[in-house]
Amino acid sequence: MTETISAVWKAVEEDRDYVVGLTRDIVRIPSVNPKFQADPAINREADVQTRLAGELEALGFGVERWDVFPDRPNLTGEWAGNDEKSLILCGHVDVVPVGDQSKWNCDPFGGDIKDGRIWGRGAIDMKAGVAACVAAARAVRKAGVKLDGRLAIHTVVDEEAGGFGAMDLVKRSRLAKSAIIAEPTWGNIVPAEGGLTWVRVTIFGKQAHAGWRFNSIWPQPHVEGRLTPGVNAIELATRFLMALRDFETSRCRDNWHPLVPAGLATINPGVIRGGAGMGPDGTPAIMTNAAIIPDIVTVDLDYKFMPQEKFEDVKAEFENFVHHFAASDAWMRDHPPAIEWDLFGLNFPPMNTPVDAPIVQSLNKRATEAQAKAPAIKGFEAVTDAAHYAGAGVVPVIYGPAGDGFHGDNECVEIDSLIETTKVIAAAILDTCGAA
Repeated sequence: MTETISAVWKAVEEDRDYVVGLTRDIVRIPSVNPKFQADPAINREADVQTRLAGELEALGFGVERWDVFPDRPNLTGEWAGNDEKSLILCGHVDVVPVGDQSKWNCDPFGGDIKDGRIWGRGAIDMKAGVAACVAAARAVRKAGVKLDGRLAIHTVVDEEAGGFGAMDLVKRSRLAKSAIIAEPTWGNIVPAEGGLTWVRVTIFGKQAHAGWRFNSIWPQPHVEGRLTPGVNAIELATRFLMALRDFETSRCRDNWHPLVPAGLATINPGVIRGGAGMGPDGTPAIMTNAAIIPDIVTVDLDYKFMPQEKFEDVKAEFENFVHHFAASDAWMRDHPPAIEWDLFGLNFPPMNTPVDAPIVQSLNKRATEAQAKAPAIKGFEAVTDAAHYAGAGVVPVIYGPAGDGFHGDNECVEIDSLIETTKVIAAAILDTCGAA
């Protein structure tokens, strides 16, 4: 360990109360994503950003702020430097709703300290990580180190609802060579996560009266005056879901990556709607009359793919599957299902940062030195804003503290882990940006 890193770590230890206090302060500002629960009293992302902007300005960062959605701003701070040694530290400020408050043993927005933990909604996901990024930069400055490379801190909105804050920031802002997304990883180093998109498959039948269902499913002579048979889209959809399960199994069986769980490339049928007539929103207009043979079914899929896969290849593979499924049925050959990609704009590119990338090696080395628990290098099962940086050509990795209650009751972050995280991120700043 270099003398410079020792000095920075000493600064973190001597001022442990700073990162603890900042975490508590921003946990106490309710910033529930309004897409889940609209209430101005708890939709205060802007107030969190104001609190953080004050910290960044005090540290000499050049600060920019703009609204992604009304009163929902992104925030960036930057220390100028060499672009070849540039690093972004990133976190999101929105949180999920509290849920049933009676199941909490503490005030969800109290930021209380008990049993060596900070408690409250957002404590682990991921306001502690945001605070650690700011505190790491502060420790570098407090130790008197001037960086050679450029350092940026990005705090974004709307991660919990699809990452639209990070998407907007990536389009607008100057990026960097590498990035640390300080999501909770329990002290592990996470350089890989699969991609994710939402896709809608619309299956078309032919509307008819249910009283004449026999005319649709039992052999009938084609005599003069015979009513045109209906085609039940819900029954076609059940066949599609069975075929989809076999297709999903083949994808999971044949795709493998060393850092993520086997079978990660799942295709989850999350929402299905069946009924009669196409509504203006692209879903069935009538879903309350069982006397109609339905002609429209929409199936919304949560479609994961592996870190090493390209979206273009995944898209082509799925469309080929749907084409061959439709070709097995006389009706669907002439009325094939429609496929809508990037449903509601949701699309997370995969992240597949090499294990030997300098930012991964830096975090692994410094976490091994600083943490009570040795880090593991592993992949992530879900998705994060790291995806949007990876899609823009940045080399990202996920690293953050330990805690509990992730998207559940009694959320908390472990204070000792928060201090370790701050030290490791501070050392990674020095490894990546270098001292001037």
